[in-house]
Amino acid sequence: MVTFDRAFLERPALEVAPHLLGAVLRHTTDAGTVAVRITEVEAYVGQGLDPGSHAFRGKTKRNASMFGEPGHLYCYFTYGMHVCANIVCSPEGEASGCLVRAGEVIEGIDLARQRRTTSKSDRDLAQGPARLVVALGISLTDDGSDLFAPPFSLERPAASVDYLTGPRTGLAGGADLPWRFWIPGEASVSPYKKHPKA
Repeated sequence: MVTFDRAFLERPALEVAPHLLGAVLRHTTDAGTVAVRITEVEAYVGQGLDPGSHAFRGKTKRNASMFGEPGHLYCYFTYGMHVCANIVCSPEGEASGCLVRAGEVIEGIDLARQRRTTSKSDRDLAQGPARLVVALGISLTDDGSDLFAPPFSLERPAASVDYLTGPRTGLAGGADLPWRFWIPGEASVSPYKKHPKA
């Protein structure tokens, strides 16, 4: 594993997304450290370009971190109960990011189990964006956090991994765009769910 260079993330999310597969996202809290090897991401591009993106209609208080420096977290609250986390990409002001959808816990598994008490097995500790955030101990207060400074780190694999692409999960806007990326055969990858028709 090698440390990501911030300049590497200063590119559109569609270019960055495949390179996040196999990367390790690590978070340290007072309770300890948990690290997840990323197995699934979704790319969201900038303002006016992607109807599935929170940045589509411009900058707001909620999505301000998406418009910031690449290599930071954009965390948001969804469905009135879950927090999800994105890795901000593109030059500052362009607002693209990669939703970290799923991963395999490779460090701090006991702590991840304590946080994810409803998990039926270790493979689903971080299977899905909300579960992943809980396993890592990330909260809404981590919005805007720099992944290049403690308590976070982000390391990329030394070599690229094979991946598949398909539609993003549960979206109405931009539902058919093949901007979901995942490592085939990984048990931690979340199941695809099509957005229900109104």
